[in-house]
Amino acid sequence: MEKLMIAGGYPLKGTVRISGAKNSAVALIPATILAESPVTIEGLPDISDVQILKDLLEEIGGTVDFRENNMTVDPSSMISMPLPNGKVKKLRASYYLMGAMLGRFKKAVIGLPGGCHLGPRPIDQHIKGFEALGARVTNEQGAIYLRAAELRGARIYLDVVSVGATINIMLAAVRAEGRTIIENAAKEPEIIDVATLLTNMGAKIKGAGTDVIRIDGVNHLHGCEHTIIPDRIEAGTYMIVGAAAGEGVLIDNVIPHHLESLIAKLREMGVQVETNDDQVFVGPAEKMKAVDIKTLVYPGFPTDLQQPLTSLLTGAEGTSMVTDTIYSARFKHIDELRRMNANIKVEGRSAIINGSVQLQGAKVKASDLRAGAALVVAGLMAEGVTEVTGLEHIDRGYSHLVEKLNGLGATIWREEMTKEELEQMKNA
Repeated sequence: MEKLMIAGGYPLKGTVRISGAKNSAVALIPATILAESPVTIEGLPDISDVQILKDLLEEIGGTVDFRENNMTVDPSSMISMPLPNGKVKKLRASYYLMGAMLGRFKKAVIGLPGGCHLGPRPIDQHIKGFEALGARVTNEQGAIYLRAAELRGARIYLDVVSVGATINIMLAAVRAEGRTIIENAAKEPEIIDVATLLTNMGAKIKGAGTDVIRIDGVNHLHGCEHTIIPDRIEAGTYMIVGAAAGEGVLIDNVIPHHLESLIAKLREMGVQVETNDDQVFVGPAEKMKAVDIKTLVYPGFPTDLQQPLTSLLTGAEGTSMVTDTIYSARFKHIDELRRMNANIKVEGRSAIINGSVQLQGAKVKASDLRAGAALVVAGLMAEGVTEVTGLEHIDRGYSHLVEKLNGLGATIWREEMTKEELEQMKNA
């Protein structure tokens, strides 16, 4: 097992290219199950979640060729094999296999998903949608069983705006009989990306990116080629890195429109941000000012950038408040930042950050993916060396992180943990 070593205080400068969107990839790959001939997805990120999904598709009989960030899936030999345990429990987005396999085979057995521990993230809205389409859903010995004699279109109102439920219902509905209408649908760019793939496969979908999506079911879907959108969360993370330790960082392969809420907040802090068609330039701020942040569903401020931005705010002048309305348990990075000399307290769903603090290198642990990103940002800002463990979380969502940061001038490397350190982790 490895740890990440970060020597802070090095100014960053140069260009970093953003990979394909993790939150699209984990839905696009299961969507290939619905086709009857090969599907190619270009520009996938080189992350562990993608590798796990590749293995799962092969487990159910698919032929998968994955090289140079391009994946071709031949789903013609797939079978509705139960996946109650094993790799399916290693990532949250394994639940997209439910909608895809239900749409193709009218049945599925999928283990309850894993991933980051961010408090309650129920899949009740997914189940509500599947049942409305005609499936019978049961929880048996820790796995979700889905069975349907046939799927019929329905009008489905989501009680809470959910990206996962919106996509999952869409996956099941594209091969249902008749029209499905999803009301109060999520609007994230990743939903448009998945709808674009499905449309290229022959699906009939209108309204993706709005709060009402209409789907007319079809009997067959065919293969196609699709290029994934850039990862707005990775792009946002590097924008925050540029603000935290940069002397001029150009983020390439970006859709600036997807990052408007972060751009607005960075500018409010006094950070220089310039945009063009597919790039964002982040220059140094003479003096960063405190701001208040409230996470909201898209196009509001993304919960996935709340944690990295919290690290940046430790260096801002004044007191900031960060409120997360999406996930109740998304402040596990705060205790780790305190180890690095941050002055932060948590009250309910809010973190109050007293800025103008010089962070100090320390031994810290990533509890989830974006907490890991927050600790990397903090390590780049800190005096001395920071050791970050829990790299399995970071590897789920950031492709070639060490290489990209070192390319900007950071001093960051991976080291094998000693037996003593591993023993200490077990006993912690």
